[in-house]
Amino acid sequence: GSAFILGLDTFFAEVPLLLFTLVGGVVADRHDRRHLLMASQTLQMACALALAAMVFFDVTRVSYILALSFTAGLAQAFGGPAFQSLIPALVPRQHLPNAVALNSIQFNLAQALGPLIGVVVLAALGMAGCFGINGLSFLAVIAVLGLMRLPPPPLGKRQRMLTELRGGLSYVRHGGALLALTLLAFATTSLALPLRTFLPVFAVNDAHLSWMMASVGAGSVLGALVVAWLGKFDHMGRTLLVVQVLFGGIIAAFALLPNSGLSYVLLFLSGTALLMIFSLTNSLVQLAVPDELRGRVISIYLVAFRGGMPLGSLVSGYFISQYSAPPVIAINALLLSLVAAAFLIWNQQVREL
Repeated sequence: GSAFILGLDTFFAEVPLLLFTLVGGVVADRHDRRHLLMASQTLQMACALALAAMVFFDVTRVSYILALSFTAGLAQAFGGPAFQSLIPALVPRQHLPNAVALNSIQFNLAQALGPLIGVVVLAALGMAGCFGINGLSFLAVIAVLGLMRLPPPPLGKRQRMLTELRGGLSYVRHGGALLALTLLAFATTSLALPLRTFLPVFAVNDAHLSWMMASVGAGSVLGALVVAWLGKFDHMGRTLLVVQVLFGGIIAAFALLPNSGLSYVLLFLSGTALLMIFSLTNSLVQLAVPDELRGRVISIYLVAFRGGMPLGSLVSGYFISQYSAPPVIAINALLLSLVAAAFLIWNQQVREL
């Protein structure tokens, strides 16, 4: 059925991110990150244009779409660490949290506005035109990257790829705060983000769902603006943990009161808290990593970040099918609050960041 094919397509798009992002981190530490990101964007553009051509000539096959999804995911697996590793080269160190937060804003705006623009283009030019314009949009990013003039990153002694990967894992494992931040990122995405997957379960109708998603999106923009306004400040780690504790409580309250007058307010606050958590965690990881290891360490963080949501959604989906969504989402959220509270009480390294 179409639902199975849709799930299979998502699987093919996500698997390369989990399998190859760590390799992408090693490559990002070995080569020019700007060139690597340009190659990633070019490959994703080719996938979008190939899909547009298949739709236009009516030669679309499920196997072709799955192959393109896998290829695009592979490009993202190498482009993600390169992109994240480029950010510190673009701004002074003290402005890094501002840059991370502003990047979060553009990402959320793209998620919110992209489907709306897509509907207009789809009505005007059809599906092939929609995919074609998406493909051509990559040219803007590639052009900007081509105009950048950045100093080459410091390169350490070249070793075998597996040895370099072990070096990155060892640095995170013995890095104290880095390991804690990675675990917190995994806890957040596995325990809190399933709410996004199962938000339709809480909606009365399509309009209700749209307003709920809009509330989360508006809150996300505010959260990113708050972090951008604060910049680099004292006690960022303590602030992160406090916000995580509150975030869990907010989600639990929404799960138990989804149709109350407070539901939109709670979703707005959850979006604000979530973007603050993501921006603060990303900033603290970036600030704690030496540049010659940045790609590898960031790739480990990205795997934890990206891997949490599908795993959490899978486990949550099973329990929701056995019971119901409100108690499962609420328990997940309270577990996140407990995890963050434990780090707040017992992990001095994160508290002092």
